[in-house]
Amino acid sequence: MRDFKKLSVWEKSHKLVLSIYKSTSTYPKQELYGLISQMRRSASSIPYNIAEGCGRNSQPQFARFLNIAFGSASELEYQVILSKDLGFIDNNKSKELNENITEIKRMLFSLLQKVQTDA
Repeated sequence: MRDFKKLSVWEKSHKLVLSIYKSTSTYPKQELYGLISQMRRSASSIPYNIAEGCGRNSQPQFARFLNIAFGSASELEYQVILSKDLGFIDNNKSKELNENITEIKRMLFSLLQKVQTDA
């Protein structure tokens, strides 16, 4: 069993979730059940899946959940682009969020490579 709280990628993704919640709190209210909900679910799916994967008993199962987290990060990356294009966030916030997402994706990819090598 792994302690997900000791993984820097989990910690960084948790901080990203907090940032997404804060950013989406200023979106138009009509987006509450649309883009706001989708972004919050995508963002929170990243650390959720890292944590769940850590609780699994095998490297292949852990790798599966890391892959799901990676997919959620990619989904969130597009949602940030859409948010910028719709004028819900400015260029600076979009750049900041996407830089964080890119870093998390790199970290997930690296961890996934290590997990698959150790399997």
